Amino acid sequence: MSRGKEFVPPGPEAKVFVISVAAELSGLHPQTLRTYDRLGLVSPARTGGGGRRYSLRDIELLRSVAQLTAEGLGLEGVKRVLELENQVMALQSRVAELEAELEARDSSVPRVRNLPVRFTEAPTFVVRRSRAR
Repeated sequence: MSRGKEFVPPGPEAKVFVISVAAELSGLHPQTLRTYDRLGLVSPARTGGGGRRYSLRDIELLRSVAQLTAEGLGLEGVKRVLELENQVMALQSRVAELEAELEARDSSVPRVRNLPVRFTEAPTFVVRRSRAR
């Protein structure tokens, strides 16, 4: 038994794959990966010598780009789709945060029995006048 730390495999964000392995895993040519990097579609990490390193998430992204282009979308369209997907994920995350915050606030406010709705402002009354005939 070793006395060192227990081995923890790298997570999906760890940049561990060289371009040839990433190309094989994604089913794309290495030159295609270089083009996608140049266009900003997939941005691998760089080693000190300038070599590209891809993560599992990068491989998934490369596969998504390949699928979208196979379906007839141009690279600029793919870039826009990826931007919108990132925006949707960020918004979903923010909605979840706000829902959790709202739930925390609701649980801290005491409920009054027999009042199904919380009043936030004074009720408004409408006075109806009848005209003399």
